[in-house]
Amino acid sequence: MNISLFRKICIALLFIFLPLALNASVFSSSNFKILDPTISIGGGKSSSVSYILLQSIGEFATGTSTASNFQLNSGFLTFPTSTLPILGATAGDGQVTLSWTTAIGQLGWNVSGYTVGQSTSSGGPYTYTSVGNVTSSIRTGLTNGTTYYFIVSAEDAFGNLIATSTEVSKAPVAVSTPPAGGGGGGGGGGGGGGLLPAVTAVIFRGTAYPNSNVSLLQDARVVATTKVGEDSSFELKLSSGLSGGIYTFSIWAEDIQGRRSITYSFNISVTSGVTALIGGIFLPPTISVDKLEVRRGDTLTILGQSAPLADVTVFINSEEELVKKVSADASGAWLYKFDTLEVEYGDHSTRSKAAKNGDITIFSQAVAFKVGTKNVLADQTKKFLRGDLNADGRVNLIDFSIGAYWYQRPLGASFQIIEKERLNGDGKINLIDFSIIAFYWTG
Repeated sequence: MNISLFRKICIALLFIFLPLALNASVFSSSNFKILDPTISIGGGKSSSVSYILLQSIGEFATGTSTASNFQLNSGFLTFPTSTLPILGATAGDGQVTLSWTTAIGQLGWNVSGYTVGQSTSSGGPYTYTSVGNVTSSIRTGLTNGTTYYFIVSAEDAFGNLIATSTEVSKAPVAVSTPPAGGGGGGGGGGGGGGLLPAVTAVIFRGTAYPNSNVSLLQDARVVATTKVGEDSSFELKLSSGLSGGIYTFSIWAEDIQGRRSITYSFNISVTSGVTALIGGIFLPPTISVDKLEVRRGDTLTILGQSAPLADVTVFINSEEELVKKVSADASGAWLYKFDTLEVEYGDHSTRSKAAKNGDITIFSQAVAFKVGTKNVLADQTKKFLRGDLNADGRVNLIDFSIGAYWYQRPLGASFQIIEKERLNGDGKINLIDFSIIAFYWTG
Protein backbone atom coordinates (compact mmCIF):
# COMPACT_ATOMS: atom_id res chain seq x y z
CA MET A 1 0.00 0.00 0.00
CA ASN A 2 1.13 3.50 -0.70
CA ILE A 3 2.61 4.95 2.51
CA SER A 4 1.05 8.35 1.90
CA LEU A 5 -2.39 6.76 1.51
CA PHE A 6 -1.86 4.69 4.71
CA ARG A 7 -1.08 7.86 6.67
CA LYS A 8 -4.22 9.56 5.37
CA ILE A 9 -6.35 6.57 6.45
CA CYS A 10 -4.81 6.59 9.96
CA ILE A 11 -5.42 10.31 10.38
CA ALA A 12 -9.02 9.91 9.24
CA LEU A 13 -9.60 7.07 11.74
CA LEU A 14 -8.04 9.19 14.48
CA PHE A 15 -10.48 12.04 13.88
CA ILE A 16 -13.39 9.58 13.82
CA PHE A 17 -12.64 7.62 17.01
CA LEU A 18 -10.68 10.06 19.20
CA PRO A 19 -13.76 12.16 20.15
CA LEU A 20 -15.49 8.93 21.20
CA ALA A 21 -12.55 7.90 23.38
CA LEU A 22 -12.44 11.30 25.07
CA ASN A 23 -16.18 11.60 25.56
CA ALA A 24 -17.24 12.33 29.16
CA SER A 25 -20.41 13.06 31.07
CA VAL A 26 -22.33 16.31 30.77
CA PHE A 27 -23.13 18.10 34.05
CA SER A 28 -25.79 20.77 34.02
CA SER A 29 -28.29 22.74 36.07
CA SER A 30 -30.82 25.46 35.35
CA ASN A 31 -28.11 28.09 34.96
CA PHE A 32 -24.88 26.36 33.80
CA LYS A 33 -23.56 23.39 31.84
CA ILE A 34 -20.16 21.60 31.91
CA LEU A 35 -19.39 19.81 28.67
CA ASP A 36 -16.87 16.96 28.36
CA PRO A 37 -15.00 17.51 31.64
CA THR A 38 -11.49 16.08 31.71
CA ILE A 39 -8.54 16.45 34.05
CA SER A 40 -5.58 18.19 32.47
CA ILE A 41 -2.01 17.95 33.67
CA GLY A 42 -1.30 20.86 35.98
CA GLY A 43 -4.97 21.80 36.30
CA GLY A 44 -6.95 24.47 34.51
CA LYS A 45 -9.59 27.15 34.90
CA SER A 46 -12.87 28.03 33.13
CA SER A 47 -14.98 31.02 34.00
CA SER A 48 -18.04 33.09 33.17
CA VAL A 49 -19.62 36.17 34.74
CA SER A 50 -21.12 34.13 37.56
CA TYR A 51 -18.86 31.14 38.27
CA ILE A 52 -15.33 29.75 38.03
CA LEU A 53 -14.55 26.08 37.45
CA LEU A 54 -11.14 24.96 38.71
CA GLN A 55 -9.64 21.58 38.06
CA SER A 56 -6.68 19.97 39.77
CA ILE A 57 -4.99 16.63 40.36
CA GLY A 58 -3.12 18.04 43.34
CA GLU A 59 -4.16 19.75 46.51
CA PHE A 60 -4.41 23.54 46.25
CA ALA A 61 -6.62 24.14 49.30
CA THR A 62 -8.49 22.15 51.91
CA GLY A 63 -10.79 20.67 49.26
CA THR A 64 -13.86 22.59 50.39
CA SER A 65 -15.43 25.52 48.55
CA THR A 66 -18.42 27.42 49.86
CA ALA A 67 -20.83 30.15 48.87
CA SER A 68 -24.03 31.53 50.35
CA ASN A 69 -26.14 28.74 48.81
CA PHE A 70 -23.89 25.73 48.13
CA GLN A 71 -20.83 23.81 49.34
CA LEU A 72 -18.50 21.75 47.14
CA ASN A 73 -16.39 18.97 48.63
CA SER A 74 -13.87 17.92 45.97
CA GLY A 75 -13.06 14.23 46.22
CA PHE A 76 -9.85 14.55 44.19
CA LEU A 77 -8.46 17.09 46.64
CA THR A 78 -8.94 16.34 50.33
CA PHE A 79 -10.65 13.60 52.29
CA PRO A 80 -11.81 14.28 55.88
CA THR A 81 -9.38 13.04 58.51
CA SER A 82 -8.55 13.54 62.17
CA THR A 83 -6.46 12.09 64.96
CA LEU A 84 -7.88 8.99 66.65
CA PRO A 85 -9.76 9.36 69.94
CA ILE A 86 -8.12 7.29 72.71
CA LEU A 87 -10.88 5.43 74.57
CA GLY A 88 -10.93 4.30 78.19
CA ALA A 89 -13.66 2.46 80.13
CA THR A 90 -14.56 2.20 83.84
CA ALA A 91 -16.97 -0.44 85.16
CA GLY A 92 -19.85 0.41 87.50
CA ASP A 93 -23.00 -1.25 88.80
CA GLY A 94 -25.06 -1.96 85.70
CA GLN A 95 -23.15 0.63 83.73
CA VAL A 96 -19.82 1.47 82.10
CA THR A 97 -18.37 4.97 82.02
CA LEU A 98 -16.53 5.77 78.79
CA SER A 99 -14.10 8.66 78.39
CA TRP A 100 -11.86 9.55 75.48
CA THR A 101 -9.36 12.09 74.29
CA THR A 102 -10.39 14.85 71.91
CA ALA A 103 -9.99 13.98 68.23
CA ILE A 104 -8.39 16.84 66.28
CA GLY A 105 -9.44 17.47 62.69
CA GLN A 106 -6.72 17.93 60.08
CA LEU A 107 -6.43 19.69 56.70
CA GLY A 108 -9.28 22.06 57.48
CA TRP A 109 -11.73 19.48 58.83
CA ASN A 110 -13.34 19.95 62.24
CA VAL A 111 -14.63 17.32 64.62
CA SER A 112 -18.20 18.24 65.55
CA GLY A 113 -19.29 15.29 67.67
CA TYR A 114 -18.84 11.63 68.59
CA THR A 115 -20.72 8.36 68.13
CA VAL A 116 -20.39 5.46 70.59
CA GLY A 117 -20.60 1.89 69.32
CA GLN A 118 -21.63 -0.86 71.78
CA SER A 119 -21.67 -4.63 71.35
CA THR A 120 -21.59 -7.88 73.32
CA SER A 121 -19.19 -9.39 70.77
CA SER A 122 -15.65 -8.32 70.04
CA GLY A 123 -15.55 -6.64 66.65
CA GLY A 124 -19.30 -6.01 66.60
CA PRO A 125 -21.83 -5.67 65.17
CA TYR A 126 -22.24 -2.47 67.16
CA THR A 127 -25.28 -0.47 68.15
CA TYR A 128 -24.41 3.19 67.52
CA THR A 129 -25.48 6.21 69.55
CA SER A 130 -24.58 9.81 68.72
CA VAL A 131 -23.63 11.52 72.00
CA GLY A 132 -22.76 15.04 70.80
CA ASN A 133 -19.55 16.99 71.14
CA VAL A 134 -18.48 15.54 74.51
CA THR A 135 -15.58 13.37 75.70
CA SER A 136 -17.43 11.02 78.05
CA SER A 137 -20.59 8.92 78.11
CA ILE A 138 -22.22 6.59 80.65
CA ARG A 139 -23.70 3.44 79.12
CA THR A 140 -26.49 2.32 81.43
CA GLY A 141 -28.92 -0.61 81.54
CA LEU A 142 -26.11 -3.17 81.26
CA THR A 143 -26.01 -6.65 82.78
CA ASN A 144 -23.48 -7.16 85.56
CA GLY A 145 -20.90 -9.82 84.73
CA THR A 146 -21.45 -9.53 80.96
CA THR A 147 -18.52 -8.21 78.94
CA TYR A 148 -19.37 -5.32 76.64
CA TYR A 149 -17.24 -3.98 73.81
CA PHE A 150 -17.07 -0.29 72.90
CA ILE A 151 -15.64 1.98 70.23
CA VAL A 152 -16.00 5.72 69.73
CA SER A 153 -15.95 7.47 66.35
CA ALA A 154 -15.38 11.16 65.61
CA GLU A 155 -17.91 12.91 63.34
CA ASP A 156 -17.24 15.81 60.99
CA ALA A 157 -19.67 18.68 60.38
CA PHE A 158 -21.58 16.57 57.82
CA GLY A 159 -22.08 13.61 60.17
CA ASN A 160 -19.40 11.49 58.48
CA LEU A 161 -17.46 9.14 60.77
CA ILE A 162 -13.86 10.11 60.07
CA ALA A 163 -11.82 8.43 62.84
CA THR A 164 -12.53 5.42 65.06
CA SER A 165 -10.83 4.42 68.31
CA THR A 166 -9.55 0.97 69.08
CA GLU A 167 -12.03 -1.31 70.85
CA VAL A 168 -12.13 -1.53 74.65
CA SER A 169 -14.10 -3.95 76.82
CA LYS A 170 -15.51 -3.89 80.36
CA ALA A 171 -17.94 -5.99 82.40
CA PRO A 172 -20.20 -4.10 84.84
CA VAL A 173 -19.94 -5.31 88.43
CA ALA A 174 -22.56 -5.55 91.16
CA VAL A 175 -22.00 -3.54 94.32
CA SER A 176 -22.73 -5.01 97.72
CA THR A 177 -24.96 -2.85 99.91
CA PRO A 178 -24.85 -3.01 103.71
CA PRO A 179 -26.85 -6.04 104.93
CA ALA A 180 -30.04 -5.62 106.84
CA GLY A 181 -29.65 -6.39 110.52
CA GLY A 182 -31.87 -7.14 113.47
CA GLY A 183 -31.56 -6.92 117.21
CA GLY A 184 -32.14 -9.48 119.88
CA GLY A 185 -33.44 -9.32 123.39
CA GLY A 186 -31.31 -9.57 126.43
CA GLY A 187 -31.49 -10.34 130.11
CA GLY A 188 -34.91 -9.48 131.59
CA GLY A 189 -36.99 -8.31 128.86
CA GLY A 190 -35.70 -8.41 125.39
CA GLY A 191 -35.53 -5.66 122.88
CA GLY A 192 -36.33 -5.15 119.32
CA GLY A 193 -34.13 -4.20 116.45
CA GLY A 194 -34.61 -2.71 113.03
CA LEU A 195 -33.13 -2.63 109.57
CA LEU A 196 -29.95 -0.67 109.01
CA PRO A 197 -30.64 2.42 106.93
CA ALA A 198 -29.72 2.15 103.27
CA VAL A 199 -26.61 4.15 102.40
CA THR A 200 -26.28 6.40 99.37
CA ALA A 201 -22.60 6.34 98.48
CA VAL A 202 -20.04 6.21 95.67
CA ILE A 203 -16.81 4.25 95.89
CA PHE A 204 -13.89 4.98 93.55
CA ARG A 205 -11.13 2.37 93.14
CA GLY A 206 -8.13 2.50 90.88
CA THR A 207 -4.41 2.75 90.33
CA ALA A 208 -2.25 5.83 90.76
CA TYR A 209 1.42 6.07 91.89
CA PRO A 210 3.13 4.72 95.03
CA ASN A 211 2.99 7.18 97.96
CA SER A 212 1.05 9.75 95.93
CA ASN A 213 -1.95 11.75 97.09
CA VAL A 214 -5.27 11.30 95.30
CA SER A 215 -8.00 13.96 95.52
CA LEU A 216 -11.70 13.59 94.73
CA LEU A 217 -13.85 16.51 93.58
CA GLN A 218 -17.63 16.58 93.66
CA ASP A 219 -19.10 19.22 91.39
CA ALA A 220 -15.72 21.02 91.24
CA ARG A 221 -14.88 21.06 94.99
CA VAL A 222 -12.51 18.77 96.88
CA VAL A 223 -14.52 16.38 99.08
CA ALA A 224 -12.00 13.62 99.88
CA THR A 225 -8.31 12.79 99.70
CA THR A 226 -6.32 9.65 100.33
CA LYS A 227 -2.69 8.53 100.55
CA VAL A 228 -1.76 5.81 98.07
CA GLY A 229 0.21 2.82 99.31
CA GLU A 230 3.26 1.10 97.85
CA ASP A 231 1.11 -1.04 95.55
CA SER A 232 -0.27 2.17 93.92
CA SER A 233 -3.93 1.18 94.44
CA PHE A 234 -6.40 3.59 96.02
CA GLU A 235 -10.00 3.70 97.24
CA LEU A 236 -12.14 6.76 97.97
CA LYS A 237 -15.65 6.54 99.41
CA LEU A 238 -18.10 9.42 99.48
CA SER A 239 -21.45 9.27 101.28
CA SER A 240 -21.74 12.41 103.38
CA GLY A 241 -24.43 14.74 102.04
CA LEU A 242 -25.02 12.53 99.00
CA SER A 243 -28.52 11.93 97.65
CA GLY A 244 -29.92 10.59 94.43
CA GLY A 245 -29.08 12.59 91.33
CA ILE A 246 -26.47 13.21 88.66
CA TYR A 247 -23.05 14.41 89.81
CA THR A 248 -19.77 15.33 88.18
CA PHE A 249 -16.85 13.72 89.98
CA SER A 250 -13.19 14.31 89.18
CA ILE A 251 -10.01 12.63 90.39
CA TRP A 252 -6.39 13.68 90.19
CA ALA A 253 -3.17 12.48 91.79
CA GLU A 254 -0.02 14.29 92.90
CA ASP A 255 3.15 12.20 92.75
CA ILE A 256 6.04 12.23 95.22
CA GLN A 257 7.77 15.04 93.28
CA GLY A 258 4.70 17.29 93.37
CA ARG A 259 3.75 16.70 89.73
CA ARG A 260 0.02 16.58 89.06
CA SER A 261 -1.77 14.13 86.81
CA ILE A 262 -4.52 15.24 84.48
CA THR A 263 -7.98 15.52 86.00
CA TYR A 264 -10.06 12.41 85.26
CA SER A 265 -13.77 13.33 85.21
CA PHE A 266 -16.96 11.24 85.41
CA ASN A 267 -20.65 12.06 85.12
CA ILE A 268 -22.34 9.63 87.52
CA SER A 269 -26.03 8.94 88.11
CA VAL A 270 -26.41 8.15 91.82
CA THR A 271 -29.44 6.19 93.04
CA SER A 272 -30.76 6.95 96.51
CA GLY A 273 -30.04 4.11 98.95
CA VAL A 274 -27.52 2.41 96.64
CA THR A 275 -23.73 2.28 96.85
CA ALA A 276 -22.22 2.69 93.39
CA LEU A 277 -18.75 1.34 92.64
CA ILE A 278 -16.56 3.00 90.02
CA GLY A 279 -13.62 0.66 89.56
CA GLY A 280 -10.78 0.08 87.15
CA ILE A 281 -9.57 3.71 87.21
CA PHE A 282 -6.01 3.86 85.87
CA LEU A 283 -4.57 7.35 86.07
CA PRO A 284 -2.13 8.30 83.30
CA PRO A 285 1.50 8.99 84.25
CA THR A 286 2.78 12.30 85.48
CA ILE A 287 5.33 13.89 83.16
CA SER A 288 7.91 16.68 83.11
CA VAL A 289 11.11 17.64 81.25
CA ASP A 290 14.44 18.82 82.63
CA LYS A 291 14.85 21.68 80.10
CA LEU A 292 12.49 24.28 78.69
CA GLU A 293 14.91 24.74 75.79
CA VAL A 294 17.55 22.22 74.76
CA ARG A 295 20.48 22.71 72.41
CA ARG A 296 19.99 20.48 69.39
CA GLY A 297 22.15 17.40 69.79
CA ASP A 298 22.00 17.47 73.58
CA THR A 299 19.84 15.13 75.62
CA LEU A 300 16.40 16.02 76.92
CA THR A 301 15.35 14.05 79.98
CA ILE A 302 11.64 13.21 80.09
CA LEU A 303 10.49 11.79 83.42
CA GLY A 304 7.53 11.10 85.66
CA GLN A 305 5.80 8.50 87.81
CA SER A 306 3.32 5.72 87.08
CA ALA A 307 2.29 2.38 88.54
CA PRO A 308 5.19 0.11 89.60
CA LEU A 309 6.77 -1.77 86.68
CA ALA A 310 4.29 -0.30 84.20
CA ASP A 311 5.20 -0.05 80.52
CA VAL A 312 5.35 3.65 79.67
CA THR A 313 5.05 4.91 76.08
CA VAL A 314 6.50 8.37 75.45
CA PHE A 315 5.27 10.36 72.47
CA ILE A 316 7.34 13.24 71.06
CA ASN A 317 5.13 15.42 68.86
CA SER A 318 7.09 16.86 65.96
CA GLU A 319 6.53 16.93 62.19
CA GLU A 320 6.41 13.17 62.52
CA GLU A 321 5.36 11.75 65.89
CA LEU A 322 8.12 9.74 67.56
CA VAL A 323 7.21 6.87 69.89
CA LYS A 324 9.59 5.63 72.60
CA LYS A 325 9.26 2.85 75.19
CA VAL A 326 10.50 2.73 78.77
CA SER A 327 9.63 0.75 81.93
CA ALA A 328 8.82 2.20 85.33
CA ASP A 329 10.82 0.88 88.28
CA ALA A 330 9.42 -0.67 91.47
CA SER A 331 8.58 2.79 92.83
CA GLY A 332 6.77 3.79 89.63
CA ALA A 333 9.48 6.26 88.60
CA TRP A 334 10.31 6.33 84.89
CA LEU A 335 12.81 8.29 82.81
CA TYR A 336 13.68 8.53 79.12
CA LYS A 337 16.71 10.33 77.67
CA PHE A 338 15.75 11.73 74.27
CA ASP A 339 18.38 12.49 71.61
CA THR A 340 17.26 15.83 70.15
CA LEU A 341 19.10 15.15 66.89
CA GLU A 342 15.96 13.18 65.98
CA VAL A 343 13.94 16.40 65.59
CA GLU A 344 14.50 19.76 63.94
CA TYR A 345 14.83 23.18 65.53
CA GLY A 346 11.60 24.61 66.87
CA ASP A 347 8.79 24.01 69.35
CA HIS A 348 7.81 20.49 70.31
CA SER A 349 5.84 18.69 73.03
CA THR A 350 5.77 15.33 74.72
CA ARG A 351 3.14 13.24 76.48
CA SER A 352 2.86 9.67 77.73
CA LYS A 353 0.57 6.83 78.66
CA ALA A 354 1.07 3.62 80.63
CA ALA A 355 0.02 -0.02 80.36
CA LYS A 356 -0.03 -2.80 82.95
CA ASN A 357 -1.78 -6.17 83.20
CA GLY A 358 -3.77 -5.50 80.05
CA ASP A 359 -5.04 -2.08 81.17
CA ILE A 360 -3.93 1.09 79.42
CA THR A 361 -4.33 4.72 80.45
CA ILE A 362 -5.42 7.67 78.39
CA PHE A 363 -2.75 10.27 77.53
CA SER A 364 -1.07 12.35 80.20
CA GLN A 365 -0.99 16.10 79.87
CA ALA A 366 1.38 17.46 77.20
CA VAL A 367 4.59 19.23 78.20
CA ALA A 368 6.19 21.72 75.81
CA PHE A 369 9.89 22.14 75.07
CA LYS A 370 11.99 23.92 72.46
CA VAL A 371 14.96 22.63 70.47
CA GLY A 372 17.29 25.57 69.89
CA THR A 373 20.87 26.75 70.32
CA LYS A 374 21.13 26.80 74.12
CA ASN A 375 20.04 24.93 77.22
CA VAL A 376 17.49 26.50 79.57
CA LEU A 377 16.77 24.36 82.63
CA ALA A 378 13.18 23.86 83.73
CA ASP A 379 12.28 25.05 87.20
CA GLN A 380 11.32 21.86 89.02
CA THR A 381 9.70 23.69 91.93
CA LYS A 382 5.94 23.46 92.06
CA LYS A 383 4.24 26.32 90.21
CA PHE A 384 0.67 26.91 89.18
CA LEU A 385 -0.92 28.94 86.42
CA ARG A 386 -2.95 31.92 87.49
CA GLY A 387 -6.58 30.85 87.42
CA ASP A 388 -5.71 27.12 87.54
CA LEU A 389 -7.74 26.24 90.63
CA ASN A 390 -7.48 22.44 90.35
CA ALA A 391 -3.78 22.50 89.35
CA ASP A 392 -4.10 20.37 86.22
CA GLY A 393 -2.03 22.73 84.09
CA ARG A 394 -5.06 24.18 82.32
CA VAL A 395 -7.58 26.94 82.94
CA ASN A 396 -11.01 25.82 81.75
CA LEU A 397 -14.62 25.13 82.79
CA ILE A 398 -13.54 23.03 85.77
CA ASP A 399 -11.75 26.04 87.26
CA PHE A 400 -14.73 28.26 86.44
CA SER A 401 -17.03 25.78 88.23
CA ILE A 402 -14.78 25.72 91.29
CA GLY A 403 -14.84 29.52 91.40
CA ALA A 404 -18.63 29.55 90.93
CA TYR A 405 -19.07 27.22 93.91
CA TRP A 406 -17.19 29.63 96.20
CA TYR A 407 -18.76 32.77 94.72
CA GLN A 408 -19.88 35.07 97.56
CA ARG A 409 -19.34 32.27 100.11
CA PRO A 410 -16.89 32.19 103.04
CA LEU A 411 -13.78 30.39 101.79
CA GLY A 412 -12.64 27.16 103.38
CA ALA A 413 -9.17 27.13 104.94
CA SER A 414 -7.57 25.10 102.14
CA PHE A 415 -9.20 27.15 99.39
CA GLN A 416 -8.03 30.40 100.99
CA ILE A 417 -4.47 29.33 100.13
CA ILE A 418 -5.48 28.52 96.54
CA GLU A 419 -7.27 31.85 96.14
CA LYS A 420 -4.21 33.70 97.39
CA GLU A 421 -1.83 31.80 95.05
CA ARG A 422 -3.86 31.80 91.86
CA LEU A 423 -6.45 34.58 91.99
CA ASN A 424 -6.32 38.13 93.33
CA GLY A 425 -5.67 37.20 96.95
CA ASP A 426 -8.40 39.29 98.61
CA GLY A 427 -9.90 36.33 100.47
CA LYS A 428 -13.14 36.17 98.50
CA ILE A 429 -14.45 35.12 95.08
CA ASN A 430 -16.02 37.85 92.97
CA LEU A 431 -16.03 39.16 89.39
CA ILE A 432 -12.36 40.17 89.63
CA ASP A 433 -11.42 36.50 90.09
CA PHE A 434 -13.55 35.42 87.13
CA SER A 435 -11.79 38.07 85.03
CA ILE A 436 -8.44 36.49 85.99
CA ILE A 437 -9.74 33.05 84.97
CA ALA A 438 -10.96 34.47 81.64
CA PHE A 439 -7.62 36.17 80.96
CA TYR A 440 -5.56 32.99 81.53
CA TRP A 441 -8.10 30.69 79.84
CA THR A 442 -6.52 27.73 78.00
CA GLY A 443 -9.60 25.60 77.36
